Amino acid sequence: MDAKTGFFYLFSVVLLFAAFRVITARNPVHAVLYLMLAFSQASAVWLLLKAEFLAITLVLVYLGAVMVLFLFVVMMLDIDVDSLRKGFWKHFPLAALMGSVVALEMAAVLLGGFRLTEEPSTAAMTEAAAKGIQYSNAQEIGKLLYTQYIYPIEIAAMILLVAMVAAIALTLRQRKDSKFVDASEQVRVRSRDRVKLVKVAVTRKAEAASASAPEQSK
Repeated sequence: MDAKTGFFYLFSVVLLFAAFRVITARNPVHAVLYLMLAFSQASAVWLLLKAEFLAITLVLVYLGAVMVLFLFVVMMLDIDVDSLRKGFWKHFPLAALMGSVVALEMAAVLLGGFRLTEEPSTAAMTEAAAKGIQYSNAQEIGKLLYTQYIYPIEIAAMILLVAMVAAIALTLRQRKDSKFVDASEQVRVRSRDRVKLVKVAVTRKAEAASASAPEQSK
């Protein structure tokens, strides 16, 4: 067994352990930390498989942004773990059934790739070397995404856009104590609507009070 195979098994064992601890950890913060460890090990496995672009994307996007956001949200929400554990065994059969179905679907899709005896990019690398062009995984992924898989990419982008707009609409609440100004009303305003001059006549009481004030001071 060479060094590459040894690192592959090492990263895979740590990845499986971290994934198991994500769903079994009692503390939600610890579960998020184990999930970050699982993502880091997955990126290391992708590096061994010569998928540098996917590995760097996983580290930058998930570990650098998404998981940090999850960690802060979990720490600020102060989740009551005891209330979440109620009804766990009640829903466990359905969850186990759904997990088994997902595992079987993933196995059916991935088993074809595990039967490959040579690297998928060997032919592309040989062709690029013959033409004197440096082979790039990111370039090949970009060609596939925007040529062969352009319609799934567009559909996924629309779904993500709808989900983002729906999340903003669900969380947006209008405060009752906030002041709201209509810009159209400000544009259509006229000076006579803002200022009104009222002529007030002097009353006798005011004159009597002003006349009696010097007498009281004496």
